[in-house]
Amino acid sequence: MTQTVAVSARTGSSPATTGRARRMLRAVAVVSCLPYLGLKAAWIAGSRLGIPDGSVLLEHRTAVAVANGVTVLMDACVIVLALVLTGPWGRRLPAWLLAVPVWVATGLLTPIMTGFPVQLLVGAFGGGDTTGDGGEPFLHTWVFAVVYGGFIVQGLALGTLFALYARDRWGHLWQGRVWDQSRAVLGTGAQRTAAVTAAVLAVPPLTAHLLWACGGTLGLDDDLVADRAGGFHVVEAQSALFVAVAVAAALTLAFRRGPALPVAVPLALAWISSAAVACWSGWQAVASLVAAGSAAGRPTPLMNVTYAGGMIVGILVAGLAVRFLVARAAATGRPTA
Repeated sequence: MTQTVAVSARTGSSPATTGRARRMLRAVAVVSCLPYLGLKAAWIAGSRLGIPDGSVLLEHRTAVAVANGVTVLMDACVIVLALVLTGPWGRRLPAWLLAVPVWVATGLLTPIMTGFPVQLLVGAFGGGDTTGDGGEPFLHTWVFAVVYGGFIVQGLALGTLFALYARDRWGHLWQGRVWDQSRAVLGTGAQRTAAVTAAVLAVPPLTAHLLWACGGTLGLDDDLVADRAGGFHVVEAQSALFVAVAVAAALTLAFRRGPALPVAVPLALAWISSAAVACWSGWQAVASLVAAGSAAGRPTPLMNVTYAGGMIVGILVAGLAVRFLVARAAATGRPTA
């Protein structure tokens, strides 16, 4: 309570106003989950709502039902996180128990929040089918609008709630600029090793994503090449961007580059980009394994290397950021837990 009052004093808002805004964001996050959860529940029950004839989803009903069950639990976690971030009991949770699921949510929602609007823009300017795979029908177009629109709202609401929560609980850890940080916090040998390792390991996935974004076909299955649409190139381009940003943020923190930058900038970029690279690569790897029974979407060796490399790079960058926060907490004498 004392922290909330102090933050409210700094921001010029009353505790009542702050609490009301957070309750509203919590409601938005919860309500935005309902269409997706309802649609998934209908599919698990056997409904074909939004699924056209000939969809690959009708070919593997058992696997699809299991996948739907898993994604229902994942989206339900958004509701749990919204409650944790706005309840007083949420402050008593260990830092890792909250940070890990929020990091995963960041990694899964950010590519959709940034990519789906661009896909729609590409489609509006004649980029063709940007939501399907360009081949066999997958889902009706309205399903993508409902699902991805809900994800975007979830990401905005949950992201804002976490930013407010993190500011209250850990805001002291990212004060100042990069050049203000002591050698005990930035530039240690372990951090530099992690940053350089991430940069080296990022070369294969970065190269592959750039190649595919520009229309290259190396390492892609023939059926996947034939079924590519505008959305494929958008996804690959932003995947390359996330890898590049993750490495740049890691090098900035480890080697104290951009000394005039506020520390919060490379930290925020490291958080978002590492999550997007690691979690989205992991999701693509799992999705490709599920789709391995069909010709389109079957992972090739280069695709597997790309996904594995992305996961490793993302985890390395996230670990470097965590190491910075732990060192900063030790330097200030205020724990992160």
